[in-house]
Amino acid sequence: MEKTMLVQKKLTSRERRQKLWKEIKKSKVSYSMIAPFMLIFFTFTVLPVIMSFFLSFTSFDMLQAPKFIGLDNYINLFLNDEVFLIALKNTFILAIITGPVSYVMAFVFAWLINELPRKIRWFMTLIFYAPSISGSAYLLWQLIFSSDMYGVLNASLINLGVINSPILWLESPQYALPILIIVQLWLSLGVSFLAFIAGLQTVDHTLYEAAAIDGLRNRWQELWFITLPQMKSQLMFGAVMQITSALGIASVSISLLGFPSVEYSGHTIVTHLMDFGSTNSTRLEMGYASAIATVLFFIMLGSNLIVQKIIRRVGS
Repeated sequence: MEKTMLVQKKLTSRERRQKLWKEIKKSKVSYSMIAPFMLIFFTFTVLPVIMSFFLSFTSFDMLQAPKFIGLDNYINLFLNDEVFLIALKNTFILAIITGPVSYVMAFVFAWLINELPRKIRWFMTLIFYAPSISGSAYLLWQLIFSSDMYGVLNASLINLGVINSPILWLESPQYALPILIIVQLWLSLGVSFLAFIAGLQTVDHTLYEAAAIDGLRNRWQELWFITLPQMKSQLMFGAVMQITSALGIASVSISLLGFPSVEYSGHTIVTHLMDFGSTNSTRLEMGYASAIATVLFFIMLGSNLIVQKIIRRVGS
C-alpha cells in the first residue's frame, strides 16, 4: 500500500513538472522577454544577499581570503558593540515613528488630492512629490537648523524673544532624533504617494453606487469596504517602500548631523554598516559589515511579513 502511495506521489510530482514545462514552452516568448531582467535581478540583488549571508560568518578584509569564524561576528555585534546597540535603538525609534506616520500621510494626501479636479490634481501631486526627488533638500534644512544666529529657526526664536542665544540644533544629541524625524517625514511622500494616487485612479466608481444602494452611509465606510480592498496591491507596495525607507535611513543623518554624529545620536544601522563596510572606510571589515546587513535584512523581512498580515485584514 505504501509503495502504491509513493508511486502515485512520484507520478503526481512528475506530472506537475511536465505540466510546468509545457506551460513554459507555451509561453516561451513571454519568458524570454523577462529573462534579461531576471538575470540582472538575480546577479545584482539575489546573489549579493546570499553572498552577504555567508560572508557574515567569516572574517574578510578584501585583501585576504575569507576565514570562517562561525557566530563570532554576531556575538560581537550584540554583546560587545555598544555603538551598534545605539544604532539599533535609533533605527527602531525612527522606523516606529516615521514608518506608520509617513505611510498614513502618503495615503491621506493621495486620497484628498484624488478628489480634486484633474489639472489641480496634477499640480498638487507634483508639489507633494517634489521634496522626495529634490537634490538640495538637505541644504534647506541645514539653513533652517543652522547653529548660528542667522539660521532660520534661531533667528525666528530670537526675534520672538523665546531664546537669547542661538541653539546648536545639529550639534546637540537631544535634538538629533527629532530633527531626523521631521526631515524624514517631509521627504517621505515619494513612490508610495504616487502608487496610492495610481491605485485610487483605478477604483471602479460604479461600486460606490452599488454600495450606496446596499446601505453604505458615509465616506469612511466606502473607504474601508470598497476603496482599500480594491487597491491592496498598491497598499502592499507602499508598505514595503515605507518600511525600506524607514529602516534604511542614512543619508539624512550623514548630511545633517555628520558622520559619525555627536555621541552617535543620529547613528543608524545603515550608517554603522557603512562605517565598517564602505569603500571610504578605513576598517574594511566586510564580514562584520555583512553580519550587520544580515540583521537589517531579517528585521526588514519580519516587518514586511507583519504588515502583509495586517493589510490582508483590510476591508474585513
